[in-house]
This record gives sequence, structure tokens and C-alpha cells, in this order.
Amino acid sequence: MSRADGERGDRSSVQSVDRAVTILEILAARGEAGITEIAEEIGVHKSTASRLVSALQRRGLLEQLGDRGKYALSFGIVRLAAATTGRMDLARLGQPTCQALAEIIGETVNLAVSDGEAAINVAQEFGNSSVSSQNWVGRRTPLHATSAGKVLLAHMDEGERRTLLRRRLPRYTEATITEPAALRTELARVVDEGYARSFEELEVGMHAVAVPVWAHDGNVVAALSASGPSYRLPRRRARAVVADMREAARELSAKLGWVEPSGGGSLR
Repeated sequence: MSRADGERGDRSSVQSVDRAVTILEILAARGEAGITEIAEEIGVHKSTASRLVSALQRRGLLEQLGDRGKYALSFGIVRLAAATTGRMDLARLGQPTCQALAEIIGETVNLAVSDGEAAINVAQEFGNSSVSSQNWVGRRTPLHATSAGKVLLAHMDEGERRTLLRRRLPRYTEATITEPAALRTELARVVDEGYARSFEELEVGMHAVAVPVWAHDGNVVAALSASGPSYRLPRRRARAVVADMREAARELSAKLGWVEPSGGGSLR
């Protein structure tokens, strides 16, 4: 395939995605519509509209209303919206927690959730000692090389974690753990000790620690992390701030409906 053919193919794919999203927007506004109406609205032949609708239907985003030939949004949309709403709620509830914790320890605090093969930060607050104002909200970070990522990876479904560890793990610094066996040992320690650490594993000169945040069902839904330069957050101090982080995570978990088991529970 020539470069020109490849570029035409890319444009065609983007156009198809744009039209598919437009169909979803049309049905969101109208409630229901037939193939003819959809084709006229997006300016394509009925056969093209039918193929797009069929693809959306196969993915559970549209449903056909009986034998009337009309289509409407299906509960697949609700599933996607629920995932987004959950993250938005977590970010909203987590922001005050990040702010309070950043004031206590003076370092940058982030709240991250799992996003497939990476962690994604949904809330952040800078401490009064922070020397950097880099915004990590919305950014994806590697699971194996960050403290928050290790927390999420350690509490991930075993099958999903096994699949991720079969893949090549990128090295970011000399300290990055890239051997699956060594990483499994590290993750076992995370579960046993109740917190994760990353000492110059993602970036030279940067240290971080993280603790889990629990949902109402007892599963880890997020990781609360604190990070700072190694000269201000040396290993001893990094371990020392874990107690404050656990308390903050405990309070946020309670807001999410988590009930601490008798005897102290998983947050230790």
C-alpha cells in the first residue's frame, strides 16, 4: 500500500467515526429515527447509514425498536456513561482529600484510577513545598513504574494482571522494574505492607508513595499518591508520610461507601 492509499484510508476511518458519533447525537436528540432519516441527516446513502447503524448495534450502543425499523440508544450508552460518571464523582470527592493531604505533607498529591494498561490521574493538588506546577490530571502514567500504578496493579484482577505482565515493560530509568518476576515480588509487598513506593523509577530525582482507596464493594477503586524530589522526599520521609496518606485514603473510602472492617481493615 502506498503512503497516499494509507492516508486516504485514515481519512475514511476518521470520517466513519465522525458519522457514527453524529448518529448517536441524532438519536440522543430525537429519541428514535429510521435509516432513511439518519441517512438524510448525515448526508450519506442509505446503505452507508445502515452499515454504521449495524456496527453501533453490534457494540450494544443502539437497539432496534420492534419491527418498526426505528433505532434508539441502548443501555450500552448507559454503561459508558456510568463509567465516566464514576470517575467524575471520584474526582469531585477526591479533590478536597488531595487538597487537605497536600497541606499536611507539603508535597504534590494525586488521585489515580486504572485505565486499562495505564493509570490516569483524576485529581491533583500541589503542596506548599512543591517546586513544580506540572499538571498530571488526565495524563496516563505506566502502572509498573509509578507508586499509584503499582497499587492499582497489585489489586487488579489476577487474569488481567497476568496478561499485562506478559508484555514488555518499558524502562524509564535504571531503577525501573521491568522483569515480571521481580515486579510480582514487588506487588506482593505492596499488598502485604499496604502501600507502594517508586524511588526514581519513572523519573530520575523523583520519589513517590501511594496507598489504596477502597470502594463500597471492598475493591480498590483508586490510588492516592504523594510525590516530590528525592532531596525533599527521601526514602525515610516518604515512608513516614504513609500514615497521613492512609488516614486520608480511609476518609475518602468512607465517602465512597466503604465500611472499615473491625480490627482496622485493609488500609492498616
